[in-house]
Amino acid sequence: MNKLKVGMIGFAHTHAEAFLKALERNTHAEIVGISDENRSYTEPFDQKYAYYADYNELLAADIAAVFVCSENVHHAKLTVAAAQAKKHVFCEKPLGASRADMQAMVEACKANGVQLMTAFTNRYSQAVVRAKEAIDSGAIGKVLAVKCTNKGGLPRRSWFTEQSLSGGGAMLDHSVHVMDILNWILRSHVVQVYAESGTLFHDIPIDDMGMIHFKYANGVVGVLDTSWSRVKAFPMKRDLTLEFIGTGGSISVDVRNMVNEVYSNNASSAAWSDWSENLSDLAVADFVSCLLEDRPVPITGEDGMNSALVALAAYESSRLGRAVKLADE
Repeated sequence: MNKLKVGMIGFAHTHAEAFLKALERNTHAEIVGISDENRSYTEPFDQKYAYYADYNELLAADIAAVFVCSENVHHAKLTVAAAQAKKHVFCEKPLGASRADMQAMVEACKANGVQLMTAFTNRYSQAVVRAKEAIDSGAIGKVLAVKCTNKGGLPRRSWFTEQSLSGGGAMLDHSVHVMDILNWILRSHVVQVYAESGTLFHDIPIDDMGMIHFKYANGVVGVLDTSWSRVKAFPMKRDLTLEFIGTGGSISVDVRNMVNEVYSNNASSAAWSDWSENLSDLAVADFVSCLLEDRPVPITGEDGMNSALVALAAYESSRLGRAVKLADE
């Protein structure tokens, strides 16, 4: 199999390093160059890879795809530029900060015959995959309701708390992963949202928590607790949990806390092992193999847009103090 030549545009997001390392470990990928106008973000890596101050020069290089990990509001301009240069795009979540931006990204990629994949790595968790398999098999009957959490600490880079760069706070940052999982498993779309958001945990100019109530077109109702409330000592830095309640049972999923603790008289203390997968490796490997084998990517730009639109509706609901409809029921 040939190698996929890629570039990385934007290192502002803290996930950029994880994707770079995943590409390094992938034997079918080759990193040609990296770019960010803020060189302090790329400094740890630009001795190893060619650094491009102008991302357009990297887009003109001999590459087939780019990874976009910039500030959220820059996803659109970078993705559209990449599409116009005939490069496939792997874009960090959330896909964009507005409906118009996300539509422009999707349309530009379609018009130029390139693929756009949204970086929803949690779809690759075996806990999530097996929950989907169980629900698809009818193990808990018809799903009626879901209860979810996605809570982490305050991001270490300041742009996350600047509305002009992030497009939203914790409610945007920590809702999109969960909503993508639910859209995928429930095979439906959200039609109504009611949300409350606020700044309760940190002295920052943006929301650090949000409670989102939602209703799907297929009748499933749910609630999502999303925040930047976790302290530094919290295990795994954050949590992501889902509980599916059906007519014939329930399924509880804990994506992050995939551990095995063994208590035995044969040991002086408990044996602890983490058996969770490297989700970045799995997502990157899927993207690379899809492009090399000319297959469609599994998590599309439309998927990214559908999850982010729920977050945008949640902000509108919080501002108006009432439920907001996304589509006809």
